[in-house]
Amino acid sequence: MRVARRVESVKPSATLRISSIAKQLAKEGKDVVDMSVGEPDFKTPQRIIDSAYKAMNEGKVFYTPTKGIPELLNAIAEKMRKENRVDATAENVIVTPGAKFAIYEAIMALIDEGDEVILLDPSWVSYEACVLLAGGKVVWVPHNEDFSDAPIEDYVTQKTKMVIINTPSNPLGVVYGKDFLKKVRDLAVEKDLFVMADEIYEKIIFEGVHYSLASFDGMFERTITINGFSKTYSMTGWRIGYAVAPKWIIEKMNIIQSHSVSHPTSFVQFAALEALKNGDEFLKQMVLEFKARRDMITEKLEELGIRYAPPKGAFYIFMNVGRDGDEFCEEFLKKEFVALTPGSAFGVSFGNWVRLSYATSRERISEFLRRLERFIS
Repeated sequence: MRVARRVESVKPSATLRISSIAKQLAKEGKDVVDMSVGEPDFKTPQRIIDSAYKAMNEGKVFYTPTKGIPELLNAIAEKMRKENRVDATAENVIVTPGAKFAIYEAIMALIDEGDEVILLDPSWVSYEACVLLAGGKVVWVPHNEDFSDAPIEDYVTQKTKMVIINTPSNPLGVVYGKDFLKKVRDLAVEKDLFVMADEIYEKIIFEGVHYSLASFDGMFERTITINGFSKTYSMTGWRIGYAVAPKWIIEKMNIIQSHSVSHPTSFVQFAALEALKNGDEFLKQMVLEFKARRDMITEKLEELGIRYAPPKGAFYIFMNVGRDGDEFCEEFLKKEFVALTPGSAFGVSFGNWVRLSYATSRERISEFLRRLERFIS
């Protein structure tokens, strides 16, 4: 007896695998510094917690409309109009159990057997898995030397159906500039391509400006914008995300949602609504803290002569360790009890790179840097 081929084509998430090993070591009493998972270490703001509690007490614990409660759909559409310059209405929005599920639904709704999907090398681990589960083929496009551009135009074929852009980027921390995004726009319009714009880190930016691809001329009708509350409001375990796209795409995604998870958790949707209304002050303080942590690490990496991609946003540093990244991560974890993620998890050309997440305290970052210097010397 065999499982379905679609499952055999996908590897388990490397980030979650490394994290589970780290947690097991911690259970055994080891002093583990876990810098492998992209999860803010801040407590969810109390107002958001209280709003979920209030919703539960008011009996808002039953089924909701499949694509989300009307109040939240309208609030997300208003946010897109005001902040992202995207002319969306509630008809263009679906709320999902996490941004990851929005990505999965969109790819399952649009990608057929044999369709090609362009990913920038490196990219977040689950894009490739979703494409493979849909029967599509991933086409990896290399970055230039400073990670500011990628020759996507050289990799478009008659089978290309979608390009996925994540800005700020996981694992790079790169914030793509307007010129590069304009090139993506021109290609998408000329070649009649879909673009998935993953903007989950849009508000965690230290340098540069965030541009929403759906706001570019002619892009709304071909762009699926992915976002959520996990990173921005430290709500990873709440599992609440959303997609904004043309109405007909949202309708197809909603069919998948109705036959799988039904809808996002009822009272979590009210918490998300509160986050959109009153989460800005928390966000401001969190970004300042992330920047301070980033600066601590980059200063030490430069002292140690370690090359890294320009971390202008998100909370990751992608660095070249000068040797096989999988072996480096395994040895570092076993000898120094520090968990990082190998670059091989994110693409095809970065076997000597590793990703670290600085979503942990400055004290633990200092300990990480001390152990890193000892390990490499």
